[in-house]
Amino acid sequence: MRTTALLGLGFALWAGNAQALGPFQVYEQALRNDPEFLAALQERDAGQESRTIGRAGLLPKLSYNYNKGRNNSRATYLNERGNSHEDRNYNSYGSTFTVQQPLIDYEAYANYRKGVAQALFADETFRSKSQELLVRVLTHYTQALFAQDQIDNARAKKNAYEQQFQQNEQLFRQGEGTRTDILEAESRYELATAEQLQAQDEQDAALRELGALIGVAMVNIDELTPLPASFSALPLQPASFSSWHTMALESNPLLASQREALEVARYEVERNRAGHLPKLNAYASVRKMESESGNTYNQRYDTNTIGIEISLPLYAGGGVAASVRQANSNLARVEYELEGKTRETLIELRRQFNACQSGVSKLRAYQKALVSAEALVVSTRQSILGGERVNLDALNAEQQLYSTRRDLAQARYDYLLAWTKLHFYAGTLGEQDLARVDEVFVPREPATVLSTKKVSSHGDF
Repeated sequence: MRTTALLGLGFALWAGNAQALGPFQVYEQALRNDPEFLAALQERDAGQESRTIGRAGLLPKLSYNYNKGRNNSRATYLNERGNSHEDRNYNSYGSTFTVQQPLIDYEAYANYRKGVAQALFADETFRSKSQELLVRVLTHYTQALFAQDQIDNARAKKNAYEQQFQQNEQLFRQGEGTRTDILEAESRYELATAEQLQAQDEQDAALRELGALIGVAMVNIDELTPLPASFSALPLQPASFSSWHTMALESNPLLASQREALEVARYEVERNRAGHLPKLNAYASVRKMESESGNTYNQRYDTNTIGIEISLPLYAGGGVAASVRQANSNLARVEYELEGKTRETLIELRRQFNACQSGVSKLRAYQKALVSAEALVVSTRQSILGGERVNLDALNAEQQLYSTRRDLAQARYDYLLAWTKLHFYAGTLGEQDLARVDEVFVPREPATVLSTKKVSSHGDF
């Protein structure tokens, strides 16, 4: 009976591990549930209509007008012998079908070019927000895992300091220790408790952020796939910053959207300038009228018309000139914004490139420092037994060990984020890059299942 229960528990744990969420699985769910991404999708779809709206101004316009009414009127005839009157009660109607085609309309053309630029702006903005979603997923994911590392680190520190505290109390009761040693161990224990509480708060926030991405209240930390201690740096291709610099200028979606915003502002200037220019339209109409006015009483007209019309603005009170100046000022503003975004993007690109390059060396240095810190704890404890070191030295060695573990964990997650953000600022970040990052996270081994099967095979339960 107990064997069956343990096997069932082992299978449940194995199933839980099988459903672990890696960064890529979180991203796939975020595509369907993240409100910010879904809003960006709708924003993109709305922006796409700008092209159609702009093109409509260049295409023919068809209109139909129909009216029918009952008229009561009095006609007065003036003559030398006096006025005479005639009362008229009659029906009237009019029917007009018109086709109009712009021939020369620079304002319509500028509106069309502006609509194309707005549609491209919407595309690039959506591409930027799509890549931002990849970064947000990995950011919250690593924050949650780093917080768990901090919690585990704090618990290990508390256990070490608690053992040190008990040992110091025992030595104090035997007359071989001091009260200061007890207080030092107690103080370090309380500091570790505070660090654990802070890490728990940070983890709670990160897990809720992940939950918001995938449409749940909160994600369980046990569902996330951890980063193994054997993690090694991802290859950086290309290796030269000049190549990344070129890619960023060509492919960064934020810069591309700013360039399209510049085009929008440029054609807005042209649209306003068109207020000084003539318009030429061709039109054709079919009209049927009966008693439409007093002059056509009891008369019916069937008229087919084809021709052109031209309109030439002469004076608009200075409004057109003011609109052009306003649009030019906005154009200059967008140009400066593009320059500012370009500088900001290249600075961030260089920062992430440097972080990737130095991150490899930092990881190697922290790994060596961790080995040294572990050896220092052991040697310090032995030196205390030999009377060469004191209690404070042991506490300091423990503190250095756990600080090194924390810094190593931070360096690993920072490297992954830097690698991802480097591709983001270069404008090349895609699902294939997140998939490569996802591969370095390894699901927890279902050790409970193996141990359960081993025990049950001996028939001990």
